[in-house]
Amino acid sequence: MIDRNIVSRTALFALAGVSAIALGHPQVSAQTGGQTGGAEGTALEEVVVIGSRRKGRSVADSAVPIDVIGGEALLSSGLTETSQLLNRLVPSFNFPLPSLTDGTDSVRPAQLRGLAPDHTLVLVNGKRRHTSSLVNLNGSVGRGSMAVDINLIPANAIRQIEVLRDGAAAQYGSDAIAGVINFRLNDSAEGVSLSAQYGQHVTTLDGVPDISSVSFNDDGTLNIQEGDDRTRRDGEELTIRGNIGLPLGEGFFNLSGEYRDRNPTDRGGYDPRQQYPNQADGTLDIRETTFDRFSFRFGNPELEDISLFYNSALPVGEFEIYSFGSYATRESFSAGFYRRSTDSRNVPEIYPDGFLPLIEVDFVDYSFAGGVRGQIAGWDSDLSIVYGKNDLNFGVVNTLNTSLGPTSPTEFDAGALINEQTVVNLDVSKLLEIGGKSVNVAFGAEYRDEGYEIEAGEPASYIQGPFPGAAGSQVFPGFQPASEVDRGRDSIGLYAEIDADLTDKLNVAVAGRFEDYSDFGSTINGKIAARYAITDSFAIRGAVSTGFRAPSVGQQFFTSIATILDDDELVQIGTFRPDSDFAVALGSPGLEEEKSINLSGGFTFTPANGLSLTVDYFYIEIDDRIVLSSNFAGDAIEEFLDNAGIDAQSGRFFLNGIDSRTQGIDIVATYNWDLGDYGLLDLNAGFNYTDNEVTNRNQPLDRIDDLVDAQDLFDDREVRRFERGAPETTLNLGATWNVDRLRVTARTTRFGETVDPQTNPAEDEVLDAKFITDLEVQYQLTDTVALSVGGTNIFDVYPDTAEEINQINGVGTSTFDRVLPYSGFSPFGFNGRFVYARMELTF
Repeated sequence: MIDRNIVSRTALFALAGVSAIALGHPQVSAQTGGQTGGAEGTALEEVVVIGSRRKGRSVADSAVPIDVIGGEALLSSGLTETSQLLNRLVPSFNFPLPSLTDGTDSVRPAQLRGLAPDHTLVLVNGKRRHTSSLVNLNGSVGRGSMAVDINLIPANAIRQIEVLRDGAAAQYGSDAIAGVINFRLNDSAEGVSLSAQYGQHVTTLDGVPDISSVSFNDDGTLNIQEGDDRTRRDGEELTIRGNIGLPLGEGFFNLSGEYRDRNPTDRGGYDPRQQYPNQADGTLDIRETTFDRFSFRFGNPELEDISLFYNSALPVGEFEIYSFGSYATRESFSAGFYRRSTDSRNVPEIYPDGFLPLIEVDFVDYSFAGGVRGQIAGWDSDLSIVYGKNDLNFGVVNTLNTSLGPTSPTEFDAGALINEQTVVNLDVSKLLEIGGKSVNVAFGAEYRDEGYEIEAGEPASYIQGPFPGAAGSQVFPGFQPASEVDRGRDSIGLYAEIDADLTDKLNVAVAGRFEDYSDFGSTINGKIAARYAITDSFAIRGAVSTGFRAPSVGQQFFTSIATILDDDELVQIGTFRPDSDFAVALGSPGLEEEKSINLSGGFTFTPANGLSLTVDYFYIEIDDRIVLSSNFAGDAIEEFLDNAGIDAQSGRFFLNGIDSRTQGIDIVATYNWDLGDYGLLDLNAGFNYTDNEVTNRNQPLDRIDDLVDAQDLFDDREVRRFERGAPETTLNLGATWNVDRLRVTARTTRFGETVDPQTNPAEDEVLDAKFITDLEVQYQLTDTVALSVGGTNIFDVYPDTAEEINQINGVGTSTFDRVLPYSGFSPFGFNGRFVYARMELTF
């Protein structure tokens, strides 16, 4: 049962949002709405291709909630990452911006409804998109998951985004437990558009002091005088976009491209620690007074990327041949922890002042889809094949291998991760008249082949040399030969779906799907959804379904052994496959699919022309969720590993570790207001409440009882990360005003309370709710030239600092709390105000 307090709070937000819209008050910001798209006034009749395989189905007719975001809404913002745009436009979408999380800094995961990133199925033109090869292993949102890199899809390549907020595994297969995001590519057959945007962060770090002077006290100790809050002018970003549409016979060919070059940001505090060894007489080194104590780099990584997308179709007789695809490259540099001159991980002969190691992530990602569709014996048929590959290479620069001493290289090739996927689909459907009622019948089959590879780094990146100290390249040891893997799997799926108008007011859809995987077996799932129109303007809707998520290929096959320095001892820690000797020795049965039950129900209300309101409740139970275990260590574990011939002292692996329950409410309201001579005003509001709960931690594995505590299998901190690591509530408000040649877009988002769990629950960092406001003004100088200026987070809002939270908790503040003052769990990041200007040319 849903808590009545939830209903009360949600009702108040709904009333506030609807009142603001009905009164036409120009509230600032966010959601394009469950019913609208674009800037921001596409009608309820917008046709979508997800939620049902019935052609011509509109958002208003759908039995399940769907958000539609038009391309113009994506382009009227200074945010250039597609995931950040969705974070401002869809209240149930969470995209934090972590830092110091290795590869996750560059390939950042996102969540829908607070579930794992791999619980959302991503489609492009209705076809399954391949995931990144990165497995998120660090302590960020999405730990243990593999996700699609949505940021590779440039905004100008998108005609519209459709977000299905309902379980749909019975329709589309694995991963669709939280919902489905479908990117429909630009299909214009004419026109050319070019744009160039330049901007930078102009910000004052709230609660992070600058240094006014550094000197020695009379007793020889260090005296650091703090100044005002630190100011930054950084993160300079240039984004160039282009799109061209060309006729292709009676069809089209559309090409979009984006180039982005971004400098890093730094939101770290100063490091008060001693940096250099004492001099021979025991006094501090004079360099302590001149050293740049803002030595860490905490913020967005430096990156340069290029994305190209094409979309095409060509009618040939009774059929249409279509193709779309992409090619993208990205090179990024993210920082690790600074190694001081006195650090045992440093070699002073190489870096006398210490060093800041950088992780280079350099990848190539590409995809190709081709197919033919048309009618065969009166049935709409679609046969397609989609291939995608992500080849991610790790390098480490400005670093060293301590154990190689003064002869160590300072740059390393640390290895590569490769993920590829081939999907073959056959979809068949037909709208029939049965007993005077419209009934759409659809069925089809899917074959999917997936492969995963790990390539070892160069020997210097992982070996133990003759000198004391940690082995491998500092900050990111290379993949060892023992970690290399080249594995794959395949699956076949069969589905059927019936969508019927039982009466003029009642529509019912039923779907079922069977899938069989080569690595864990088969699963059958079903779904029933219904919509009943009580009046022309008011309808109720609901759905019940079962679902599943297959283990990702990374969770099945990823393995890595790295050497770290722990309490002045070299320790080998491994991440092992579930079928590895280590995992099997502890009783691992291997991975099986996650199983879910999804319930949703709500209503749609359109009381007046241009005004709409939707309210939907959702409930999701997931059994046997796949998680990354805690680290297993101790004498008994070492003995197990030694007997298995594994050179490691501790390890972890993926397992079906927990059951969870997720429930909440989504509210979306829109109003399109014609102001006559004063133009058009589009208003929208969206609200999401999500409550996540871990309902059960599965019992320890058969032979683990005497080796580790049951709580260590999946510890309390990880539970709190699942339950409270995303905002409990999110409220988006938006307004777009078009008059003559002027367009003003204002959005504000209230990100609710979020928790960054610590080892001790009493020290959990509770991040208070914050409003983030974006504003853009565009003026059409001529028919072909438009100029836009604006800012994101224009009021320069930051999350609470660790020191502020520690004062509330009554605990001390460590050096690293001050050096790394903001939490990576902040749902809006911690980069501050960004200002920009953009020039657009349209022909």
